[in-house]
Amino acid sequence: MSLSVGIVGLANVGKSTLFNALVKRQQAYVANFPFATIEPNVGVVPVPDERLEKLAEIYRAPIVPATVTFVDIAGLIAGAHKGEGLGNKFLAHIREVDVICHVVRAFRDPDIIKQGVVDQKSDFETVKTELGLADLEHPNAPPLAQKPILVALNVDEEDLKKTELETEYGELLGVDPDQVVVICAKTESELASLSEADQKEYLADLGVSQSGLEKLIQKAYKTLNLISFLTAGEKEVRAWTLKRGETALTAAGVIHTDFMQHFIKADVCDYADFVALGGWKMARDKGKVRSEGRDYVVRDGDVIEFKVGV
Repeated sequence: MSLSVGIVGLANVGKSTLFNALVKRQQAYVANFPFATIEPNVGVVPVPDERLEKLAEIYRAPIVPATVTFVDIAGLIAGAHKGEGLGNKFLAHIREVDVICHVVRAFRDPDIIKQGVVDQKSDFETVKTELGLADLEHPNAPPLAQKPILVALNVDEEDLKKTELETEYGELLGVDPDQVVVICAKTESELASLSEADQKEYLADLGVSQSGLEKLIQKAYKTLNLISFLTAGEKEVRAWTLKRGETALTAAGVIHTDFMQHFIKADVCDYADFVALGGWKMARDKGKVRSEGRDYVVRDGDVIEFKVGV
């Protein structure tokens, strides 16, 4: 499975700046993984996972990360549910995503006019109202108002260190602080054009350890109760996305649906043991690999090798 996030927001809240930064990230990603699909309103970016780098060192193999698909939901204005603006296009795209990310303006740039933007709570409620009204207009479609949400609080760069903003705005907007991400779209745009080493240096200068994109992806995983399991070998090292609480049989199906029908067992090793022992051979020799059946509940970071019949 692949996580999809729909980005919504009123005009001049920084939604386009944020999405364009994601597209830049996609272009760098696609340079290495040309199988990724590109559409004008879609950005496919890798899920940051340092564990893959450690696995790649063992096997000197290419990395295939899990991905998140970000969809720029166009046309969200008052009346979008009735087809105002690009309303019909908005409805078609937003029904397909797993989680809706509301971009809310909290930066102070006087040069960017607050056209249609009042304050954080009113802007957030306007978007929520449009989603609710769209459900009333189209009662037979999957309900938008019930989709999980995140709030990307688009702040000035100097506010990135203010971790109390998540709690403050969570209370203001009536959402769990774990659903609020403090992000600076302008900073994300600048980071997208830098090398990985320069990105880390830039963030260190700002006094933060993670980019807004990384925090957004982490909170999306947490909101949707997702984990990653890992596969490793000479061909590739790879992360796969799975719902927390799912079994080895379901995980096998994530790799290939035929694996479910022909499932025999899953060889499982804890990530820390796998890295410390340098791969499958030594992990097996030291008794750190467990043979699990189809009902085994997969844990985040499990390194798994599936055994399937022909």
